[in-house]
Amino acid sequence: MLVTSAIIDDLSREPPIAVIGSKWQLFTDQVMGGVSKGTMVRDAIAGRAAIRMRGDVSLENNGGFIQIALDLSPDGGVVDASAWSGIELDVFGNGEEYGVHLRTDAMTRPWQSYRQIFTAYAEWRTVQLPFDNFVPHRTDVLLDTHRLLRIGLVAIGRAFSSDLALGGLRFMTLPRFAKEPSYEGNPRSYRSGTGKRLVLLSAARSG
Repeated sequence: MLVTSAIIDDLSREPPIAVIGSKWQLFTDQVMGGVSKGTMVRDAIAGRAAIRMRGDVSLENNGGFIQIALDLSPDGGVVDASAWSGIELDVFGNGEEYGVHLRTDAMTRPWQSYRQIFTAYAEWRTVQLPFDNFVPHRTDVLLDTHRLLRIGLVAIGRAFSSDLALGGLRFMTLPRFAKEPSYEGNPRSYRSGTGKRLVLLSAARSG
């Protein structure tokens, strides 16, 4: 299915249904014997509707993640997002780093994905994540944006308390030379999973 609209979810439908018709789902490492605990609720954060993922990530029993995930097609099939340059999301958090994980139909194991990290500050900000910066995890297959299946927002890899709110999710188009995530406001930076230092340029409106 060719993606013709940038909007993946604007929270205009009754939860847990996204605007594209798929359902948001919560997953934790308990599916593989871990003990991390999490919840997913519709909430109002700083005056804005949000999907809120909260919980405690534990590394016990070889675990270590909490995730909210969405199929990019209501029928679970692939979507062609090759006309777009990346993912844009409006987030509010607790100052912790989180991941965005993408999956395609080339993934044969549940732990395989394409990953990029961001920091969710205690204010609404818009994060832009170019497809070029997603890093293959436990796969040698390069990311094919013609064959996207699913997107996940993940608290992973260390023991910490997760509190992440999502206010909107979209495909985005950036100029070809724009390879780094951005936010509005004062420029800041963080490191991606590739070790690159990424510039934060802007803060999302809370409306």
